[in-house]
Amino acid sequence: MREWIVTNGLGGYSSLTYRNTNTRKFHGLLIASLNPPTERWVFVSNIIDKIKISDKILNLNNYKSSFKFDYFPSFCYDIEDIKIKKTFFMEYGKNTAIIKYNIKTDKPIKMIHNPILNSRHFYDVTKHRHLTFNLEKIGNTLYIKPSNINKILKIILNDYSFQALHYWEEFFYEKDRERNESWVDNNIDIAHIEKNIKESLEYYIVFTIEDDIDISPSKIYLKETSRKRNLLKQAGLPEKFDKLVLSSDNFIVNKKDSKSVIAGYHWFGDWGRDTLISLPGLTLVTKRYDDAKQILLSFAKYCSKGLLPNAFMDRDSKAVYNTVDASLWYIDRVYQYLKYTNDTNFLNEVWETLELIIDAYKKGTDFNIFMDEDFLISHDPGLTWMDIKIDEYYPTPRSRKAVEIQALWYNALRVMSIFSRLLGKEDKYYELSENVKNSFNKQYTQQFDVIDTKDLSFRPNQIFLVSLDFTMINDSLQKKIVNDVKEKLLTIFGLRTLSTDDSRYKGNYLGDYNKDMAYHNGTIWPWLIGPFIKAFLKIKKYTPESRKFAYNNFIKPMFAVFNDIWDGSINEIFDGDPIYAPEGCISQAWSVAEILRACVEDIEKISSQYEDFYKLPEISV
Repeated sequence: MREWIVTNGLGGYSSLTYRNTNTRKFHGLLIASLNPPTERWVFVSNIIDKIKISDKILNLNNYKSSFKFDYFPSFCYDIEDIKIKKTFFMEYGKNTAIIKYNIKTDKPIKMIHNPILNSRHFYDVTKHRHLTFNLEKIGNTLYIKPSNINKILKIILNDYSFQALHYWEEFFYEKDRERNESWVDNNIDIAHIEKNIKESLEYYIVFTIEDDIDISPSKIYLKETSRKRNLLKQAGLPEKFDKLVLSSDNFIVNKKDSKSVIAGYHWFGDWGRDTLISLPGLTLVTKRYDDAKQILLSFAKYCSKGLLPNAFMDRDSKAVYNTVDASLWYIDRVYQYLKYTNDTNFLNEVWETLELIIDAYKKGTDFNIFMDEDFLISHDPGLTWMDIKIDEYYPTPRSRKAVEIQALWYNALRVMSIFSRLLGKEDKYYELSENVKNSFNKQYTQQFDVIDTKDLSFRPNQIFLVSLDFTMINDSLQKKIVNDVKEKLLTIFGLRTLSTDDSRYKGNYLGDYNKDMAYHNGTIWPWLIGPFIKAFLKIKKYTPESRKFAYNNFIKPMFAVFNDIWDGSINEIFDGDPIYAPEGCISQAWSVAEILRACVEDIEKISSQYEDFYKLPEISV
């Protein structure tokens, strides 16, 4: 069952299935972010809409609807010559969800709405019915106070009558059951709301926890439509990428007085690695340069012992630092930002952070991250992007010297060499980068996934030896890696995380085993198609023929599966085996971002303004 989502720029969202049903605990019409972009709280689970024609009451969910995405998800019903269009949107920057109803009728009818409420963190379910809701109607607003949180939900609708219900309903979340998570929930049908309709009209139902209820939903609708149109105009990209641009906006969120990125909806918060990998596709190719700058400055503030946070926990916003690659990605993303903006003032602002990262990696920092005697970076298990952990067991430990960490380390040193010369500082990095390259090439005698352990697991991580701007391997090896990855790992939705001929390969994410065993052992990750396309076109010298081939073979088939009613969302993962069922988060930042980036930078070859300048081996200021 496909799912839709709209967001509010705070980490909050509305999301249901294409049948407007709840199949996850994370579904709902108002999931508010109480400490943006984290601490997500379910206030409104759904709304049951019925239409009364003469003496017949008909439930809209029992009728087939047509789905349309045009800035917002809409559902159109045609019931006994009465046309109903139901559109979902949120107010940007507010914990406010709105449904727009457009009714076309030539006879009097009655619309009946039953809001289904809850009050819980979105990771949880309401197991017991001890929760109470105090309900009061003042004017056109229902004020509802849950007993377990100091927030008041307001339901706003003009010209209606209501009857309080307080009727508990049990919800069974099929997707959560499949994932072996808590899946039985209790929600409350709070009221029976009736609205008499004599002729065709348009009206809105507003759900909000904001204090200011002087709300004009029609103005909010127009304002949000205009905001989305301006995002497309600002990006200035070919129309075929419009939905990806709109989807990319879902992930960029406010965080205090700055910006961050939600890694994926529904359940991820802002994650360091995901944010930095996503940054070019979300903010640079879309020309949201100020957002990129704010994100980079914000993460610099959290740098500790040369490490950037892997994640901020949703329940308490606590930063955790268990990642070896986020800091190295950070250096590269500063470089990418400068290629688009030439903002050398910003480089001066973050220079101390960049130096701190390199020094910490050289001398050693937490999680046993250090530069070994061979100039390569060593690290503990579970610190790369393949970081899943089951109790104390790592299905893909990749400890010591993972291949992409060495690629990122060399790339970071070359970037720092350029930055040093640009700022007129002593270049302490180029010679070290040469030592890293020479040491790596002596040891990389086969396509290892982990260098010093001689791990020959065929995984996609070797593609970063080619895709990063600065590579330490020769052209022949680059071509071999790209061709081997294409042959063994490429699918219509991205790259598999393990070759199918490996005994540990899991072709399905869900099976008679812990799903985390499959997470990086065969499961497809769409974000990896981005670095693959960059690597593929790099070895092909970006010829027009190769770029056309890349679009027709690596992107267009995926878009064809999503079809015209697609809203631009791309799942976190897919099954490794056909039919490549979508799994994980319904919309993942780096899935959307890396596919959009690859389309723009690599396939369309829309280059950053200062790219040639920042690629020069020597920079004269």
